[in-house]
Amino acid sequence: MVPGSHRAGGDGLVRAMVRVEVAWARVLGSDVEDLLDWTPRLDPAEVEAAGNPVLPLVSALRSRVSVPVHTGLTSQDVLDTALVLVARDAVLRVRADLARVAGAVARLADEHRGSVMAGRTLTQHAVPITFGLKAARWLDSVLDALEDLERVRFPVQCGGAAGTLSRAAQSVDPLAAAAAFARELDLEWPGLPWHTQRAPVTRISDALVRVNDALGVFAADVLTLGRPEIAEVREGAAPGRGGSSTMPHKRNPVLAVLVNSASLRAPGLGAQLHLCAARAVDERPDGAWHAEWPALLGLVELTVVAASQAAELAEGLRVFPEVMARRAAEATADLLAERGGGEPADLPGYLGAADAFVDHVLERAAAAGLRPLSSGEPKAPELTLPGSTLRDRAPAEPTSPESIPTGPPPGGAEVPTPIVSEGSDRNGG
Repeated sequence: MVPGSHRAGGDGLVRAMVRVEVAWARVLGSDVEDLLDWTPRLDPAEVEAAGNPVLPLVSALRSRVSVPVHTGLTSQDVLDTALVLVARDAVLRVRADLARVAGAVARLADEHRGSVMAGRTLTQHAVPITFGLKAARWLDSVLDALEDLERVRFPVQCGGAAGTLSRAAQSVDPLAAAAAFARELDLEWPGLPWHTQRAPVTRISDALVRVNDALGVFAADVLTLGRPEIAEVREGAAPGRGGSSTMPHKRNPVLAVLVNSASLRAPGLGAQLHLCAARAVDERPDGAWHAEWPALLGLVELTVVAASQAAELAEGLRVFPEVMARRAAEATADLLAERGGGEPADLPGYLGAADAFVDHVLERAAAAGLRPLSSGEPKAPELTLPGSTLRDRAPAEPTSPESIPTGPPPGGAEVPTPIVSEGSDRNGG
């Protein structure tokens, strides 16, 4: 069990796959809304036999409804789209928690712009800084991560067996159907399938890795400054957290440790997804795609958990400016060594543009619509995020078969329009 995994929730991928199948059925004119209230339990042996979880899911769905489902799609369409839905919902959660982090560290930057402390480079005393400047640097990185998340796109996958939508084209206009499919799920239709063009996945993963980069620096700084020989900050206390199984005097900074751990794991998962993208061969890959699922799901869960933990860490962080001032005073000779000769100076007189840098970052946060969380202000409430089921939003108007042009796309050769049969797509895998 990974510490904190309960924060990410479970069964998300299976529920998302059901949502995808229901949305496609609606595009084809079938009403299978009741399936949204059902989360099937897939047999691991059947998943192994099929090579992916979609075929067992489709079999389970077909056992419950009498109308066609999945016809014209392939397994990768369903699983890729479900993963995008999971990632989209995760990004919404991460953005909400990063906003909490930003609000908390913005308060620290503003309140402690005059709290002088020792600046450290390569572990050694350097020149004086302020804790407000350190917090402003955390804030700047979090704002970068938020901007990265806002730029992420969430496309539907819709290509059929080999990216031509040939089966769907026998009964509907495939391009109109793909666009309607995207609308049903509040996703984008990028204009063509991306079975082997994996930029949508790597863009999501890159943004999530950068979130962990930003949170990792914050957590690592908290760990360093919280060492008992420094003791300039301390992680907030909570009942039952941070105890030791053998040393009763200890109160371990568990949140900072876990956020730091996530930042060390995330880049490897992101690198794996780039490697998979570079091996997405043929019209659908043989193994590279399969290696993506656990890496992307792992990175998504890791980031959701880390962002939640970081928000709690930032909002509860205790700061001791008097200790910072004492440590800096003890190291005055080192901290002013760069200055050389000339008129004597005190530590506050050698802060350069530190205050201006704090102002710059706080202005950037304000421009982004974020504000410092006042000391003692109630923490941001948990957000109910859209997209956890199709019922969380006003449902789209059912797509009637008449609203999607039938027959071949313009310019294509005429083909008969057969009755859609339930078993015709089983080899689309």
